[in-house]
Amino acid sequence: MRPRRLLVALTGAVTAGLVGVRAARAAAPPVRPSGTGGTAPAPDGPRPTAGPRAWAELLRVSALFTVPGDALAGAAALGRAPGRGTALAVGASLCLYEAGMALNDWADRDEDAVDRPHRPIPSGRISPGAALAAAGALTAAGLALASRAGRPALAVASGLAATVWAYDLRLKHTPAGPAAMAAARSLDLLLGAVATGERTPGGPSARAGRGSANPGGRGSAGSASDSASGGWTRAPGRGSAVPAALLLGAHTWAVTSVSRHEAQGGSTTAPLLALATTAALGAATLRERPEPGRPAPSTSGARTLALTAFTGAYLRTAGPPLMHAALNPSPPLTQRAVGGGIRAMIPLQAALAARSGAPLTGLVVMGLAPLARTLARKVSPT
Repeated sequence: MRPRRLLVALTGAVTAGLVGVRAARAAAPPVRPSGTGGTAPAPDGPRPTAGPRAWAELLRVSALFTVPGDALAGAAALGRAPGRGTALAVGASLCLYEAGMALNDWADRDEDAVDRPHRPIPSGRISPGAALAAAGALTAAGLALASRAGRPALAVASGLAATVWAYDLRLKHTPAGPAAMAAARSLDLLLGAVATGERTPGGPSARAGRGSANPGGRGSAGSASDSASGGWTRAPGRGSAVPAALLLGAHTWAVTSVSRHEAQGGSTTAPLLALATTAALGAATLRERPEPGRPAPSTSGARTLALTAFTGAYLRTAGPPLMHAALNPSPPLTQRAVGGGIRAMIPLQAALAARSGAPLTGLVVMGLAPLARTLARKVSPT
């Protein structure tokens, strides 16, 4: 897929991801704030409405730009060009990500009433029922989009949705919370790989699979195994998406571990561990790791330059805020470290794509970074 067509597909996927939000916003009933900053109806006073600003804060739209790169990095890990399935995976990921944001604030509404009374639900700008309805609608929209990419994609998306709901409703405040978030991001990258590698009856991949045979007249074993797996674990002569998913999951685990202290601060250990993880991930991303049975990755100048630049951007985005939070674990600096870790996912995704031999895809992903940075100044990603 050419860069211009890819950007058009991404724009369409973002639009699809926000359809459920618009529907929920239109149906959201106005609420009256209580005198304590909660959501109980007040007998008198103005009735705030759930306007665009409130929904943007609830859904943390500035973090939306960290999502498309998951699917694109998954496609690149297979050695495949992004296609229709990739665009469907991006749309599904956007919906499920925003569902998790709405559900997160719904589950934390009592806690936010004390620590963050300015958030949309405790401030009364959005009712708990509207937030929960948005989470349900966005989850359904995400699964519907994934189903259009094939049954394997729907299976992965269902696991992703279950992980998101389990995290928000049960696991967030347990030791398993960071691991659950890491699993969700890893599954999101695998969703892009599954959707991109899925074969359609009569499509080019299917015809290629029927036509491949060894000299003895038997079908290729590699093609058979690829067809059985949906083409996402390993494509014949191509790569596996699992290593990239694990690297992205490790970064997510580190950021989530720090985010557990962003309201009160006080933790030096979490930022230090996250800083060490960031350095290790940067080194691992730069290291060449040829796949068994696959030629060593190209060492062309363009690919090497892109990989080095994207990895450097990742370290520069995540590293300094974590260092500041480790030296002074105050809530503002800890929140800044979390925000930097979230934005750092974009250059990490770009580096993973370049590492897989798709520097152009990585460049497209990096194009989302300025948008995320600009919008983060208006709407906090945390």
